[in-house]
Amino acid sequence: MSRAKPFYIGKGTGSRAWEHTLRVDSTRKGMRIAEIQAQGLDIITTILADELTEAQALKLEAELIASFGTEDTGGLLTNSVIPSGSKLKVRSELTIPTGVVEKAQIGLELLKTAVLEFAQANPTGVMNADVSKSLGLQSDYAGGSKDYLAWSILGLLMREGKVIRGDERKHRAIIR
Repeated sequence: MSRAKPFYIGKGTGSRAWEHTLRVDSTRKGMRIAEIQAQGLDIITTILADELTEAQALKLEAELIASFGTEDTGGLLTNSVIPSGSKLKVRSELTIPTGVVEKAQIGLELLKTAVLEFAQANPTGVMNADVSKSLGLQSDYAGGSKDYLAWSILGLLMREGKVIRGDERKHRAIIR
């Protein structure tokens, strides 16, 4: 008999940990679940911690994903914390500590979700400066007020087809 191996790590609330086995999708995680079930084996779902703050849950998730590694990095997990299709371009002389890419991608997903929710709550559209000021994303680096972070996040959401840029430089969420 083979030993159980972790193949996915995620944070969630309520019954979310079991939903993946009830509604098997076409993601890598879903395909792994289907493979395990096709062999007549059970999916073992384990809750590692309860009563965590959002920040604690994200930190634990990022550390565990970094420890086990994703299939993209030669590890065990089907997690896709790095957006599919993106190729990270890194100068060869840089050192990338284990887990920092995963932590950055988890943080980016939270930022994108917050910006998208903000845009959805304002159907007439939001400007880059609105996002920066309202969500506390403005920088005063080198004495100037810069909104580059919000601009980048809006750009990623546009590329994903979740936001469009309309008249008067306002970005609107696409409701699906």
